[in-house]
Order: sequence, then C-alpha cells, then structure tokens
Amino acid sequence: MALEIGDKLPNFVALDTNGESFESEQIIGKQPVVIYFYPKDNTPGCTAQACSFRDNYQIFKDLGAEVIGISADSVTSHVKFKSKFKLPFILLSDTDKKLRKLFGVPNSFIFLPGRQTYVIDQNGIIRLIFNSVSSSIHIEKAIQVLKNINQSN
Repeated sequence: MALEIGDKLPNFVALDTNGESFESEQIIGKQPVVIYFYPKDNTPGCTAQACSFRDNYQIFKDLGAEVIGISADSVTSHVKFKSKFKLPFILLSDTDKKLRKLFGVPNSFIFLPGRQTYVIDQNGIIRLIFNSVSSSIHIEKAIQVLKNINQSN
C-alpha cells in the first residue's frame, strides 16, 4: 500500500554514500525533509534533477530542510555520482527496492523506476507527494510546500 499525504513516514534504514546505515529517525520527525526517488545515476534527466537540487540546496537549508535522493544504484555508483556533480545532500542506495516499495513509488513507462518527490514536515507527516517525469518541476513544488510549512508554524 502506497504512502499518502497525511501519513506519518515509517522509519527505514538504507546505505548512504559512506557505506554506512542511514536510519531515517536521525532526521525524520526533527526537521522537514525532501525525499526524492529517481531512476538512475548519470542519466540526463536524473543528473539535471540532482544538479537542480544541488543548485537550490541553500534554499532548502534556509527553509530548515534536508534533501535525500534515493535510487536503486549501488553505493559505489552513488559515490561517483555525488563526487562528479558535487552533490551536497544525502544519497541512499535502494538496490533491493525495499524503500521504493515501502513508499509505493510507481514505475514510469511500465518498466522504468518512477521519479517521485515527498516533502515531510518536522513532525514526520507527508505533506506532498509529487510524481512527474519532468525533473525540473520537483524542486519548485518542494520549495513551495516547505515555504507553506514554515508560514504555518
């Protein structure tokens, strides 16, 4: 069953680019978080999306949020991707697709892993689920929801 707006995000564990276990409870429920699922490292759309998150990272930080990117790529692939494009945010490896299943991220075009963004507030509640193959719109939507969260606090 897919997560929905208003749901509390369940805890999860995945490997980060240091090969260490990232436990979601380290961040979730403590500050807003933008989690975006993307199909594959080093592909044109995914690189553009990651670089857009990078270029807007200070805006996310100013809004009190952390950014986490998740794909099925290996830790080794993520390390190279993060280094090559100087990505300042967390990348998590979901090689067994457990996180994709936990969140309920649908596939795009039948077989390609979907591109979906979640904004979670400081209480761990999902405030936005946005699915679009267009990578650029995800950043705009996430920033707007974070601004709304900050205004309501």
